[in-house]
Amino acid sequence: MKKLAIFSSLFIGALALAQGIKFEDSNFSAILAKAKKENKLVFVDAYASWCGPCKLMVKNIFPLQSVGDFYNSHFINAKIDMEKGEGIGLAKKYNVKAFPTYLFINGDGEEVHRTLGYVEEKDFIQFAKDAEDPSKRLTALKQKFENGEKDPEFLKNLAGLTIYNDSEFAGKVLDRYFQQKTVLDQEDIQMLLSGIQSTESPLYKTFQSRKSDITKILPEDRYAKVDKSIQLNTVLKKSYNADTKSWNDSYFLAESQKFMPKDEAEKTLKRAKANRALKNKDIPTYEKLTLELYKDYSAASSEELNSLAWNFFENVSNKASLEKAVSWAQESVKKDENYANTDTLANLYNKIGDKKNAKIWAEKSVQLAKSTGQDSTDTEKLLKSL
Repeated sequence: MKKLAIFSSLFIGALALAQGIKFEDSNFSAILAKAKKENKLVFVDAYASWCGPCKLMVKNIFPLQSVGDFYNSHFINAKIDMEKGEGIGLAKKYNVKAFPTYLFINGDGEEVHRTLGYVEEKDFIQFAKDAEDPSKRLTALKQKFENGEKDPEFLKNLAGLTIYNDSEFAGKVLDRYFQQKTVLDQEDIQMLLSGIQSTESPLYKTFQSRKSDITKILPEDRYAKVDKSIQLNTVLKKSYNADTKSWNDSYFLAESQKFMPKDEAEKTLKRAKANRALKNKDIPTYEKLTLELYKDYSAASSEELNSLAWNFFENVSNKASLEKAVSWAQESVKKDENYANTDTLANLYNKIGDKKNAKIWAEKSVQLAKSTGQDSTDTEKLLKSL
């Protein structure tokens, strides 16, 4: 019986190993070399640690045997955090701006296909098959567009594949798409709003000229808010010099006050500077500006407060600032208690040395995660360490 039990466990273990995508545990250059040697493409799951859909893919799709069988036999698979280590450089090289993004790259390091977001089993396998078919790869689809293709479904699909990594090209695709559309539905409007990057985009003209169609679905006040957001985004882009990492305050304030009050413009600029400082890893500036912005946080949403608190947990070391983040997390929980903000609160308490409260909130967080079907692995690790 003992031998039978051993063989049974080995058999179960072998089955477990056979299921799901097997990701390489080596650096990217070694992965490319292996792909080139085996004449395969590299599949890259480009993810971020905070990304919800990324976690759902790990939980629901990557472990499936059908997915593993196809991906393991056809590709060299890599799972890379785009905000850590060599992932930072890869995100810049392959223009990864949304998560999760799925890349297919040849052995020479050239991207041949991509998509993004949460993808169901059947579509995830079909997408991989498309990556192996030169006629269905993104490069071929782009060429088909350049050759004049006008099929609406083709244009819609191509726009979806490029909208987050090549917005200028996606704008051209959508411009052709909307020229053919006499009636706009809700999906069309969502695509239009996603594609407009600035007032200088050809899509902004569509947004203005089709206002009567859009406001049949979007309320007038919502249309006005979107219009203001597009104008603001345009001014912000022109106000920041990425090369020198400097802001033109006077330009921003002069232009933004054409469509918003002075006090709102000043606060908006400060928030933009804080967000940019965080992106540039200028933590002292981010910390200072955020503390100024959120002296009064009574009007902030639960989600906004949780995001702030988590950013401080990950990046800030000053205890007084972390205690402020604790108050943000507490208010977030008070407004809408959920797995995410209770986990944030537990981690913050642990970071400032309050193990007792860290344990209380970690237990609460795990309980909430289990009751809502969410992955609490990281919180359970924290709990075991306390």
